[in-house]
Amino acid sequence: MVSARAADPFRQFYAELVTAGLGVAQSRLRSAFALVPRERFLGPGPWQVFAGTGYIATPSNHVAFVYQDVVIALAPAKRLNNGQPSLHARCLSALGPCAGQDALHIGAGTGYYSALLAELVGPTGQVEALELDRRLAQAARRNLSDRGNVRVRSHSGVAGPLSKRDIIYVSAAATAPLRVWVDALRPQGRLIFPLTPGDGRGAMLRVTRTPSGLAADFLCAAYFVACVGAQRVLERQRLERAFAAGGAGDVRQLYFDRRPDASCWMKGEDWWLSKRPLA
Repeated sequence: MVSARAADPFRQFYAELVTAGLGVAQSRLRSAFALVPRERFLGPGPWQVFAGTGYIATPSNHVAFVYQDVVIALAPAKRLNNGQPSLHARCLSALGPCAGQDALHIGAGTGYYSALLAELVGPTGQVEALELDRRLAQAARRNLSDRGNVRVRSHSGVAGPLSKRDIIYVSAAATAPLRVWVDALRPQGRLIFPLTPGDGRGAMLRVTRTPSGLAADFLCAAYFVACVGAQRVLERQRLERAFAAGGAGDVRQLYFDRRPDASCWMKGEDWWLSKRPLA
């Protein structure tokens, strides 16, 4: 494998590639992608790259294969991956991490996107990375051991209560915006997670706590492995129908414990998404 110094041009290209289209205002995000060595979080190559219906192996362990906009396996048998960088770049951009903020990353895997969050909140901020798979959590601890602003725990991200956070980023699919996540948001706090029917395709939902209520909007299509403890059969069926019917782009608000009205896009167990803009 080439040295970390020799890999720098590859990371610079990769950073520009995966943040393209996000605008010049995302220079901090681009710098974070250029600084964090992705290969450190993947284990030794050659690597397994996800190709839609399965994995293909890279021809060698050259880092050029890592610095592409590709999904790379962490545990192929479990279909656990280091996700698509451009999707995560879009989500991190939408989260808008600022220096000094507190972030929670649920489903941290081996810690790569937790490391990017740590870069974005800076040394005065904090990142707590939760990973239920003990082997992946152990790898994340090793990979993030030189970052004093990151704490890794092998723990479920669906059991509460959770400490108050400015940012909550979930990298495992749920059929609902869990109340434990939303309740942990500080004023102006942002939550982004994949709202998907089981292991099916859904979309990344952003929820923001504002003085007027819970703003909600979909960012992009997404496919993630299911979040343990965050899947409900009835909501899975309703989500499948809602995404098939369209209109997800019109969602503007999230409600809990309130009777749905004509603006409802989809109703869950104790929540619903509305197309009505915040007042």
